[in-house]
Amino acid sequence: MSEQNINDRKEAITKLKVLAEEIDFCFFCTNVKSEQPDSTPMSVQEVDDEGSIWFLASLASTKCENIKTDNAIQLYFSSPKDFKFLAVVGDADLVRDEKRIDKYWNKMVEGWFEKGREDPNIILIRVKPQKAHYWDTKHHKLLSYALTFYSAITGNKSDQGLHGEINVPN
Repeated sequence: MSEQNINDRKEAITKLKVLAEEIDFCFFCTNVKSEQPDSTPMSVQEVDDEGSIWFLASLASTKCENIKTDNAIQLYFSSPKDFKFLAVVGDADLVRDEKRIDKYWNKMVEGWFEKGREDPNIILIRVKPQKAHYWDTKHHKLLSYALTFYSAITGNKSDQGLHGEINVPN
């Protein structure tokens, strides 16, 4: 894999958006400075034009309580079938924006809230990435394995994809 660091803001946001929205689910980690971080699987609602990653959550959740105490977070996205991975370090804040909640609301989301759309604990989490690292293969999993095996036997290095830093300056 060749390394590519993306420093242009627009290009960085596009790469972040493509990977985060395509993979969709991540482990959302809070309390990251402690010996026992808290991790929860979460679905991305959107990566906006500023590079912020949005999630719907319950204000009563452990992750929201942790964010109130320390807003440092880490997100780990993984799509093993496509060999695409994304790790994000950033800060999170809790946002009450009824229009945005309505925008993201659907039947799947409704299942997480006992009182439906009227649940007073519905909150948005906005993650502002500070840095990210990605792995993005050009080929699907089986071809990537075959090319790696071929490279190991022949000594010929094939370009199987990219990995690198995504820098989204605020």
